[in-house]
Amino acid sequence: MPSLGTPARGPGDWPALSSEVIDWTPTIPPELLTRAQRERYRGPYRAAVVPHIAAATPHVAPETSALVAEASAVLTRFDAELGNELAPFSAILLRSESASSSQIENLSSGAKQIALAELGSREKRNATEIVGNVAAMTAAVELADRLDADAILAMHHALMQNTSPQMAGLWRDDQVWIGGTSIGPHDAEFVAPTAARVPDLIDDLIEFARRSDIPPLIHIAIAHAQFETIHPFPDGNGRTGRALVQAMLRASRLTQNVTVPVSAGLLADTRSYFAALDSYRSGDPSMIVETLSRAALSAVENGSHLVSDLRHIREQWRDRIRVRQGAGALRLMDFLLRQPVVDRRTVAAALDVSPDNAGRPIGPLVEAGILREFTGFSRNRMWHAAEVTDALDEFARRAARRRG
Repeated sequence: MPSLGTPARGPGDWPALSSEVIDWTPTIPPELLTRAQRERYRGPYRAAVVPHIAAATPHVAPETSALVAEASAVLTRFDAELGNELAPFSAILLRSESASSSQIENLSSGAKQIALAELGSREKRNATEIVGNVAAMTAAVELADRLDADAILAMHHALMQNTSPQMAGLWRDDQVWIGGTSIGPHDAEFVAPTAARVPDLIDDLIEFARRSDIPPLIHIAIAHAQFETIHPFPDGNGRTGRALVQAMLRASRLTQNVTVPVSAGLLADTRSYFAALDSYRSGDPSMIVETLSRAALSAVENGSHLVSDLRHIREQWRDRIRVRQGAGALRLMDFLLRQPVVDRRTVAAALDVSPDNAGRPIGPLVEAGILREFTGFSRNRMWHAAEVTDALDEFARRAARRRG
């Protein structure tokens, strides 16, 4: 990185990072380190100095603009097509986006375990963290119309409150870095700006995010890359940053009805995604704009496949069950597409019946092979719609198979 001073300009005429020299104070007691480690991880290091972007205007090549226009049109059309069929696809797509975003951070879990975690199970930590990401994505969508620093803190709090409450919704107060070792930043691939710079940089980012004179996908891609460069939290930056993408998609009206699983598209080639963030930090925003646009196109393709699979499952279910129109079993079938693991309490709340009466709609679905009881308990029993979790797991496999 260049020395601290006037930010350099990258190939896209966008301000590149500079750096500043910071004295390093080890946080690990010396007696726990080898002599070689004590020698290697001492003395000053260079931390990024991130330029302000609130007044900067990005310029991309005509072919990139064409890709942005195509992806924007596809996103809007997909969102509109599902606008009259929100239940259950809005909840399913949001959960799929959350799971894909978590998988980018190597946090993966099967759909059944995620559904169990949504019911309160803490048996699988990864599933619990993914449910935290569902909460963060939900907060992002709900806060889209008032994006500010408090909204970002609320997203992070929703993400981390069940797994790391001590840091949930708080800006970091220490140095963070990517790559290298946990001992010190000297071998890191990227050293984020010092903690003291974070609040001002977030304020600048919010000012940029509120602009209306930049094509939405370009605007969103750059805001996301800037957020990841600031790295304002001790942990959860990637997942919060991708929640910010969803908030800005909703605020820009590219999406109004559903959460398009853009992270599933990014998951298709994580190396290119991380390289695009590096390119942004060097002063060229084109690659992250192209990466996000291609991810949106991939997300719509994969998301459309998932919606088609779920529609087919629902049609098959209705052919397999014989109950009167409006019966609780039919209403429960639609709910199972959103929540494929249920207990009596969940069914009672979903159908607005007493827990004692929740067995009535469950019974016909068990007889039809739609639900299967899997606990073997006589009390606190739970039922699983395996066809739905199979479709969700196949969605995740399709995204992973596309990786380069």
